[in-house]
Amino acid sequence: MSLYEIVELSNGDVVLRRVDDESSEPFVRIQFSEESLNYLGGSKFEVAKSMIEAGMDAANEETQDQEFHDAQEETDHVEGYVLH
Repeated sequence: MSLYEIVELSNGDVVLRRVDDESSEPFVRIQFSEESLNYLGGSKFEVAKSMIEAGMDAANEETQDQEFHDAQEETDHVEGYVLH
């Protein structure tokens, strides 16, 4: 199991990357425009972190939905299956 971290790079980008491999390409990179930085003030990192966490939650939910759908298809093909 890999551990991941959300960090701000020296160029200002906020990234999600593996803890043990700083040289690899990050999974997610968020770069804010000057206009959005002015609007966000000092909360750039917190906003980027929330964006990454929301994306991970959505991906996890999608995976769970697909697993449920796959399990439903399997039980639909079982003869004599009765749901009580």
